[in-house]
Amino acid sequence: MAYLAGIDEAGYGPLLGPLVVSTAVFEVPEALLPSNLWTVLSRSVSPLKKTLHGRLLINDSKKAYTGKNGLAHLKRTVLASLLAAHSQEELPRNVHHFLRTLCPRCVLRLDDYPWYADLERMPLDSQQDLPIAAGLLKRNLEENGMAIRLLQARCLDVQYYNQRVESVKNKSRVLFTELCSLIDSVFQFASSKNQPVHFLIDRQGGRLNYRPELQRMFPEMDLTVLKAEKNLSSYELKSRKGTMRLHFAAGADEKFLPVAMASMTSKLIRELLIECLNVYYSALCGGLKPTAGYWQDGQRFINDLSCRLPASALPKIF
Repeated sequence: MAYLAGIDEAGYGPLLGPLVVSTAVFEVPEALLPSNLWTVLSRSVSPLKKTLHGRLLINDSKKAYTGKNGLAHLKRTVLASLLAAHSQEELPRNVHHFLRTLCPRCVLRLDDYPWYADLERMPLDSQQDLPIAAGLLKRNLEENGMAIRLLQARCLDVQYYNQRVESVKNKSRVLFTELCSLIDSVFQFASSKNQPVHFLIDRQGGRLNYRPELQRMFPEMDLTVLKAEKNLSSYELKSRKGTMRLHFAAGADEKFLPVAMASMTSKLIRELLIECLNVYYSALCGGLKPTAGYWQDGQRFINDLSCRLPASALPKIF
């Protein structure tokens, strides 16, 4: 057996809202490591909306989240996966509970923002068939000797994110540091179970060489370059605690199910928090058009607020 972990982020490019990096960790027989998990788990999941027939949609979050369906697919898949995970016995009761489950380090920092004051009163509105979908996913996993072992996230709220960027003067380094924090957390978990772990990670921008950053983040481990190609960079890191392999692949969120699940998890967390921002300022400014936080529309949102509120009522939100 081995652990197979997908990692992906949401919010690196936008002007407003948090940066979220998530991981979805599966335990799989080593023989299934090279398999297409959408095919292996085809009874319970599908990458296509048109052929779901009650199954869970798992795909790149940009395809799962649309204006027509809103957060419905993101919520259904992420919550069902939490319910199917061996460590998860009940669904989160509200957004605060959900965040505390996935990224507890962030929750205390959110108390500093007035628009996050009502997280405990913000329901998740999950679908009635969620326990059925979760049960089918869990059975389908067990039939193939698999299980979901971890769903974790690192949520960098705007003040914390800006402080980190100001400290190192490099946005990409902040992102990579959080990514490596997740890698280390999963590696420690896998090492405690005496299992090897393989990471599938969406390529970070146009970067091809990750060796310097990996050596900086994991100086106590021996690093070997396994592959350095245009669309794939692979590394093996070893220490007395165990072995891990990291594969940085272009378009990983469309090629590998664990990365797609991580992508959907990051997107759901980010969109829930952006929704809080919109609800708060809509209450202050009636008729204010909501924002998704991307650069052009984020600037429009800030300009709209500047026209409606005094400067003293405009906290730093980006």
